[in-house]
Amino acid sequence: MSRSTRLDIDLGAISANIAVLREITVEQKLMAVVKANAYGHGAVAVSRHIESQVDALAVAFTEEAVTLREAGIAAPILVLEGPHAASDIALAAKLDLWPAIHQSQQFEWCQAHIADLSQIWIKVDTGMHRLGFELEELDSIRNKLSHAGGTDLTLMSHLAAAEHPDNALTTSQARRWSELTQRWDGQTSLNNSAATRSAMGYRSDWARVGYALYGGQIEGMAADDRLQPAMRLTSAVIAIRQVPVGDSVGYGGRWVAQRDSLIATVPVGYGDGYPWSAADGTPVSVAGQLAPLAGRVSMDMITVDVTDCADVEVGSMAVLWGDEPHIDEVARHCGTIGYELMTRFTRRTPVRYLNA
Repeated sequence: MSRSTRLDIDLGAISANIAVLREITVEQKLMAVVKANAYGHGAVAVSRHIESQVDALAVAFTEEAVTLREAGIAAPILVLEGPHAASDIALAAKLDLWPAIHQSQQFEWCQAHIADLSQIWIKVDTGMHRLGFELEELDSIRNKLSHAGGTDLTLMSHLAAAEHPDNALTTSQARRWSELTQRWDGQTSLNNSAATRSAMGYRSDWARVGYALYGGQIEGMAADDRLQPAMRLTSAVIAIRQVPVGDSVGYGGRWVAQRDSLIATVPVGYGDGYPWSAADGTPVSVAGQLAPLAGRVSMDMITVDVTDCADVEVGSMAVLWGDEPHIDEVARHCGTIGYELMTRFTRRTPVRYLNA
């Protein structure tokens, strides 16, 4: 195929990031979060590559876990949202999935298959107020699960602002977690990517790592240059034109040339997953030089001001994000986060896996 736009996924970079995270987590078990198609990197391909390098995988809901099992992935899989229906527990028992339960109806569903569930995770709400049993319910839930035959129980919670370890919300959640874990004799899991990178000293036998696994840098934290971006979105220039001072470029005429300008057109747009919200000035690397987006992103194309770039011609490579510009820098220009950019790709964007 002739269209130049492509998404490269470097599986070797993910392995290198796992090695970095292993150094940080030290005695913790490492759980790789591969929900949302492995943050857009391809859940099956990523899971196949890393399942022997991590202690378990995590997905959001049962259908994601079924996809991995059908692809032959044998690693333990935690279902973070737990069962959405009683039939999900039957599948968890059949496919050896670990359900996380966070409300009483899920406990009722578990009872019929509890002998066939190798692990059950109990989620408590320490202050994020999204999912989880109330703290005062924990002892009752644990006792009921134990009496019903649940033998391997893990306590979990989720931090809402782990990238800010000293703020009031984090310290409040950590205090509640510490009180709970003092009377908990099983395994625990609190740390996400930000908490793992912050080396927070609270008890967590499992680190559940997602964004950092793929080389994402978390807003509010100092960058860790050891983490390598695993996703690279590239294309190539298909047209170049002179635009005189005062003329506009793109839909709505948002960008107006302040000087005689050289504009390169690149065949990638929101139909591929490049954000419509990208502002003028969003960095794009063209022929190895950073240049600003000029004009509204359209479904199939963007336009870039390459007036100050040397040796740009039709066919010159354009990097939308990768090592430079980094996905998190692009996200800031779009008023969003790198997590969203990673997960928004459409099926028409070809994917190539490197270093498998």
